[in-house]
Amino acid sequence: MGLVRFRIRELAEEKGWTLKDVADRAEVPYSTVRHYARSEGLATVDITSIQKIARTLDVLIEELMDVVKE
Repeated sequence: MGLVRFRIRELAEEKGWTLKDVADRAEVPYSTVRHYARSEGLATVDITSIQKIARTLDVLIEELMDVVKE
């Protein structure tokens, strides 16, 4: 099973936003955004939250994530 890492922090910083800003704008719990941003590799995620975060950061889901292990 593959693991993915999300580039939420990097993309938020490009916009001058904090993770809290992303959470508020995406209407996703801060704890979820923080967990996804800090994790080095996740096997499962809530796709609805990922879609909201990607839309808020104005990127495709593919641009939001890096595969860290296949």
